[in-house]
Order: sequence, then structure tokens, then C-alpha cells
Amino acid sequence: MNNRDDDIIVLKDLSKIYGDGVQVRALDGISLRIKAGEFVAIVGPSGSGKSTLLNMIGLLDTPSQGHITLKGIDVSRASPDERARLRNQELGFVFQYHHLIPEFTALENVMMPMLIANKSKAEAHLRAEELLASVGLGDRLHSRPNQLSGGQNQRVAVARALANDPSIVIGDELTGNLDTKSSQLIYNLLRELNRKINQTFILVTHDMTLAEKTDRILRIVDGKIVCEMKRVGEDFVTTDYCERAE
Repeated sequence: MNNRDDDIIVLKDLSKIYGDGVQVRALDGISLRIKAGEFVAIVGPSGSGKSTLLNMIGLLDTPSQGHITLKGIDVSRASPDERARLRNQELGFVFQYHHLIPEFTALENVMMPMLIANKSKAEAHLRAEELLASVGLGDRLHSRPNQLSGGQNQRVAVARALANDPSIVIGDELTGNLDTKSSQLIYNLLRELNRKINQTFILVTHDMTLAEKTDRILRIVDGKIVCEMKRVGEDFVTTDYCERAE
């Protein structure tokens, strides 16, 4: 695991342009460093580029310009096979809609990433049981998604994201469809993992109550980071360019 002082993600002059005729600049020259073990929230209005940025960090899309460095490796132009390997081994994903396989049990859904990574069925089974117990679902191993509540399914999705012990966990509105109690449970679980084993969490959210519980808040407007707030004790301190943007 990386030292907490290390930069685990570095973005340099990152841009994403869509369209051949009328072009849309979804990201516009973003430069950003995220340290190992940070808990970061990305906020901003709809259409501001939040999810595009998350897709870049998660190697789900490629930049039009600029560079992405992940754990010291420039992955901006990595091959599809290399990107797939890094997604499976270094990155965990939790989305607003859990995207569980409906025909699979909770146990089977959590086992799947480990089987893809060529772990033995016995090892994957044991790890999946442990993860589901850690998210409070040790008694629902054999339940399918339609037999679980929304909050329970999202906890299964969190367990699945953690299956291969990723360095970075990415969440896109992961509490967007949950009630307050379920959202708090999910947050507490992620924060505990962040503090215990130094996992890096990057969350896109519209929920400022959730964002204000993280270490750093990045606000994006029109594809640019216009404001950054860092936690100092119980409060947040804004950067100088954040003050200028206001």
C-alpha cells in the first residue's frame, strides 16, 4: 500500500472533447494531485464534468489531451488490456445504481471480480463471505438483489468494489437513491476502511452533507476545478483561486 504522502493519482492538463462537428469540452485543462489515503468529494452542477472526470480517473474513458498517472504509471495511452488489468486490480467502483447481476446471489456477485482476477473459487468464496459480513450482510449471503432493499444492494456493491483490495475506490452518486440512514451507514463503512487500511476514496456527489465529511472538496463548473476546500481539523479552508472564483 502506498505511503499516505505519495501522490496516487496525478492529472496534468486533462481535457475531454466530444463531437466531430459541434464540439463539447467536457473537461478543460484539469490538473490535480490526489494522495494515497485521501477521501475526496467532487461536487458541481449537472453537466459540469464530474462524472467525466471520474470516468477518466477510473480508466473507463480516455482523455483527448493531457496525462493521467496512476501509482507512477502514465495510463493516458495505455492499451485496452492494460487498462482492464488496472481496473480489476487497482480500482473499485460503486455507482448510483448498484449494477448487481440479478440472477446471482450476494455472495456470487462479490465473488465475480476475484474469479475474473483468476483467484481460486475457494479463496473468492471465503473473501466474499468476510466482506459481506463486514458490511452487515453475513446473514444474506444467498439472497438475490430482488430479495434485498436498496441500501442492502448498495452494501453488496461496496463489498464487490472491495473484493480485490483496490488502492482506489470510486463512487458516483453512490448514496443518491438511499434514505438518510442507509447513506450514513455506507459513508461510515467507507470512512472506516479509509482510516484503517489507507484506501483512497473519490466520490462524486450532490449531497453536500456527505461531501463535508470528506478530507477535500473539489467543485467543478464547465469542465474546470473552480474551487477547492481542504479539511483542517473540523473546518474547511478554501484555496486562493476558490476565493477569486467567488
